[in-house]
Amino acid sequence: MWHQTELTLRPQPRGFHLITREVLSALPELAGLRVGLLQVFIQHTSASLTVSENASPDVRCDFERYFNHAVPDGWTDFTHTLEGDDDMAAHIKASVLGTSLSLPIRSGRLALGTWQGLYLCEHRDRGGPRRLVLTLTGEP
Repeated sequence: MWHQTELTLRPQPRGFHLITREVLSALPELAGLRVGLLQVFIQHTSASLTVSENASPDVRCDFERYFNHAVPDGWTDFTHTLEGDDDMAAHIKASVLGTSLSLPIRSGRLALGTWQGLYLCEHRDRGGPRRLVLTLTGEP
């Protein structure tokens, strides 16, 4: 079985945002799979996806703090500067974290660890709505 859908996430402020519920809500077909894979792909170059701890909001704040320190907005050595101080830094952060996730499915559910959740990593101050392509494959 193959199924693909697009999910548009509402605009988020800069930061790391749990999106597990939104992704699962967009995929009622997942419940019918015994085993499979979900691939989540973000169609943007200034936002990314990751899996990490889903319980403490401190984790999301620390992610943001770390990446802003490692790749500061407006670094004077950037040459791609036409789209604002946060643009090139956002491209680098997105490239480091990645644009897609491959997640196992077991018994109609994502086989995530107890404390794992899916994150939208918004690297721009005003990134706007973000589009995800969700592709399911598996055996009923």
